[in-house]
Formats: sequence, structure tokens, C-alpha cells
Amino acid sequence: MQGALDAAKSEFVYAEPLEFSIMNIDPWILGFSAVTVIATIWMGLRTARASKTAGDFFVAGRSVSVGWNASAISGEYLSAASFMGVAGMVMSSGYDALWYPVCYACGYLFLLLFIAGPLRRFGAYTIPDFAEGRFDSPVFRKIAVIFVLCIGFVYTMPQMKGAGTTLAYIFPGLPYWAGVVLVGAVITLNVALGGMKGITLIQAFQYWLKMFAISAPVFVLMAVHGSYGKHIGENSAVGPAVQVAAPAIAADGPGMPGQGGNETFRRPLPAKAPADVSWTNPFGPLTTKAAKAANVADPRPYSLLYTYSLIVALVCGTAGLPHILVRFYTNPDGVAAKRTTMWVMILIGVFYVFPPVFGVMGRNLMPELYEGVGSKGTDKVVLELPRMLNERMKGLGSVMSGITCAGAFAAFMSTFSGLLVSMTGALAHDVYGRMLRPQATPAERMRMFRFAAVGVGAVAVLLGMQVEQFQINFMVGQAFAIAAASYFPFLFLSAWWRGMTMKGAAAGMLGGGVAAVLAISLTSFSDLGWVPLGSFWIAHPLLRILGEQPAIWAVPLAIVLMVVVSKLTSKEIPSDIRMKMLVLHAPEQLGLKQEYIQEHQQGH
Repeated sequence: MQGALDAAKSEFVYAEPLEFSIMNIDPWILGFSAVTVIATIWMGLRTARASKTAGDFFVAGRSVSVGWNASAISGEYLSAASFMGVAGMVMSSGYDALWYPVCYACGYLFLLLFIAGPLRRFGAYTIPDFAEGRFDSPVFRKIAVIFVLCIGFVYTMPQMKGAGTTLAYIFPGLPYWAGVVLVGAVITLNVALGGMKGITLIQAFQYWLKMFAISAPVFVLMAVHGSYGKHIGENSAVGPAVQVAAPAIAADGPGMPGQGGNETFRRPLPAKAPADVSWTNPFGPLTTKAAKAANVADPRPYSLLYTYSLIVALVCGTAGLPHILVRFYTNPDGVAAKRTTMWVMILIGVFYVFPPVFGVMGRNLMPELYEGVGSKGTDKVVLELPRMLNERMKGLGSVMSGITCAGAFAAFMSTFSGLLVSMTGALAHDVYGRMLRPQATPAERMRMFRFAAVGVGAVAVLLGMQVEQFQINFMVGQAFAIAAASYFPFLFLSAWWRGMTMKGAAAGMLGGGVAAVLAISLTSFSDLGWVPLGSFWIAHPLLRILGEQPAIWAVPLAIVLMVVVSKLTSKEIPSDIRMKMLVLHAPEQLGLKQEYIQEHQQGH
């Protein structure tokens, strides 16, 4: 058991940093990345001039069209986890990791069918606005604010990991923390200057930049190094005995497809890489790691439990992310919100075709990444793989790698921008403007927005500096699990069940959400070495899975608490519930839609 514990701990050892030297910097990679950052700052400064009212800062004046908003939401949603993490996890875990891109896209179906339209028709600025307005309870607003901040900070950590990884790649030898600080400062500046209206154009632009940056290198790589089907075939056809003896360099060129009688073009896999049988199995390294650490004879039941819990977290969590939900308030009406959601499903669905290709090709062509840890591991396969094209045409690889670096910058910058707006809005509008100083003018809340943005950005940077050793996608999955156990049940039942009471909603959010946070924190702190529970998790793989992926029990717990407590407190159902349900669901043509927040229309 001690040997297994030592093996588990070895995953979290930092690599020795290289010595920083300006001579090691690729000018193409630096150039593309710099253009992306400069363009982001320029657009932020330009659009900041148009942000003049509180409505502009919090909901972009409710004037964002379907096309712009769909692009902006897609840009905000496609984070470092989507651009870098999916490819890295496919490379490290194989078929197991494909649940991430599939469920990321499927979650929008829940939003389209059940939440987007009703949420927009209510006409609030933030999700805590909706929480208070639905139940006429300032107390419930406070609970909702807590979870906005909790989900937001957990979600910022993988974005900061992406920032640190990318900067360390662009500037070899640069400390991981330096990239986190630099990117955090740039994004905080943009958000503080322009708010929601200021970042909408940026996020829409960044979606299309990411789409080009993830797709163009894939087509070039497949043209040079073989199709996706060939690379998949290498992993299903080559057994463990053969893969060790596979030639590192094919006879007709480094990393080239086998054309001159070569049976394989895959480079030899290191000991840390999963075997083909495991990598191509739906019950692979990701979902079976807890059972295998405990030497369980049949890990499949544990793997199924992990998989189902992950699916629940990703699908339901998508419909419970505050920084995504608040964007629907920028649409003119509920119909536009539903049309926006449909287009988002299409845009992100097309995007998710490409990252797994990087993961599959990286396993064959850059297996040395399996030996890396922290920011030097498989999470940077999207950045590293295009450079192999230099072997065929000098400079082409640097250009393609520069493009992917630009896309990576766009990924974590756009998502962090949305998270910062969501958390800052909760502090400036809900905490300051509704709790501490209800009489504060819009101008005072706008000023507080800027101060809060700086504070939230600083905390996010500090948290991001602590998580270098975790995989990006893994951390995002945990943020989704918290959202699934707190906001999703609350929004779904509040929008569709008139029998929900404030006490029922609060009990469910606190019960499911806090339980998920505690379970995730316990396993994560253990992996970081802050809590000495390594041997306990190895001896109890079932508890490890339920702690690491709590959605499968935390979501039902939240729903049951909401229903039971609401039934017990049925006398406290708001007296105007029928009108509120009409506002949530009646077509706009009937004229029943109301704006919970009116001040942006009144011009003061």
C-alpha cells in the first residue's frame, strides 16, 4: 500500500525549471501571442468608452444580438479546459476523456429547453437578483452570492493553469507563477474598464480566433503526419510488446507516416504512458485509477460510477454556471435567449471536433510529454505538437504553434473575463448595491465594480498559483460538479415548480452545494499533500470516487431537500406566484414580461 501511495504522490512533483534565456524564445510564437494580447487590450479600451450606465456594465444594455451573443457565450465557455485540457486529457487518458467534450456540448440542451427563456424573461442583472425576486427574500440573495463566488473561484484556477502553462511554453524557463500574474493583470484591467459591454465584443472575436487556431493546425498536421484514422489505428493495432520496440524515427523522416515499408510511425511510449488496451478502453486510466490504486480485481463497477457521476456533473453543471447564465440577460428578450442557446450548441459542437485529434496524434508523435509534470505535461500538447512541422518545412511549425498559442491566450482570457464579470457583478451589484448600500446610485455601483474587479482578480491569481500540478480539465469538472449540485436544481425547480419555497431552495442549495464543495476540497487537499489522507483513499476507492466526483449523490440530495422542505413549508409560497410563473413562461407577445431591474431603462 505504501508503494501505491508513493506512486500516487509522484504525479504531483514539480519538474526542475529551465534557465530562462531570451535566445530560446521563438519569434513567431511570441509574435502571434503578443498580437492577441494587444488586440484584446485595444478592444477593451475601445469598447470601454461605450460603457456609460450600470446596465452597460452588468448586462450590456440588454442589446446584444443573437449572433454576437452566441459567439460571445461560446468564446466565454470554450475555456482553457476546452482548448488545452480536452486534448491533454485525451492524450493522458484516452477514450475515457471523451465524455468531457460530449457533455460540455450536451449541457446546452438543458439550457435551451428549460432555463434560457424563463431566466431572461425575469429581467434581472445577476442570478442572485433572480434568487431574491423569485422568493421575495433578501436572505436568499446572500446564499446565491456565496455560490457565485465559490463556483467562480474554482473555475478561475484552471484558467490560470492554462495561462501559466502557455507563458512557460512561450518563454522557456519562465516561472509558472509569472504567467499567471501577467495574464491575470491584463484581464482584470479589461474587465475593470468596460464591464459586460466591454468584454462582449472581445469574447465574440475570441471564439472565432479559437476556432481558427484549433482547426487550421489540425488539417496541416494530418496532411503531413497522417490522418486521424491512421493514428487511432496505431493504438489499436500495436500491442505493448511491439510499441516498446517501435522505431523512434521512421526511415523516411522523423515522425513521418510509414511509407517506406515501416509498419508503424509511432514513437516509443514511456513507462508512464497507459497501454493501448487501457487507453482505447471506455473504462480507462481516468475512471479506473481509484480502483486500480486499491488493487481491485474488477474495476468496471467503480469506473461506471465515476463515469455516470462525471456525466451528471458536466451536463447539469453547464446549466448552473453563473457566468454563462448571466449572459442571457444581455439578450433583448426570451425568444432571443433561446435562439442564442441553439446557436451556441452548434458553435461549440463544431469546435469540440478538433481537440481530441491533438490528443490522439500527441500520443503517437510526442510521447515524451507523458514524462512531464505540472505545466510540462500533456496539457501543453496543443502548443507543442504543431512545432513538429518544422521537421518537414522550416518555420511552418513555428507559425502553426504561434497560432495555437494565440488561441490558448484567447481561451483563458475570454473565460476568465466572463468569470470576473460574474463575480465582480455579484459583489458590486448584489453585496454592495443591494445589501450594504441599497441607496447607492448607479455611478457608485459602477465605481465599486472597478474596485471589486481588482480584488477578485488578485484572489484568482493567488489561487491559480497553487494548482500547477492538477490537470486543467479535472479542475473544471469539479467546478461543474459544484454548479450542478447548487444552481442547477435551484434554477430548474424555481422556473418550473410553483410549489418551491425560499426555505426549500435554500436547504437544497446549501445541502447539495456545500456537500459537493467539502467532498471536492477534501480529495484535492489530499492530492496537494495538505491533508494526510493518501492511504485512506487507496484503501477506500468508493469513497475516493464519491468525493472526487460528487455530482451523482449531491445533485439528488439537493433536489430531495428542495422538494421535502418546500412541502413542509408550503404556507410560505409567495402570494404572487401565479403572476411570476406567467412572467417566466408566457410569450413576450402577451406583454407580461417584466424587467426586475428597471434603472437602465430610466437612464439614471
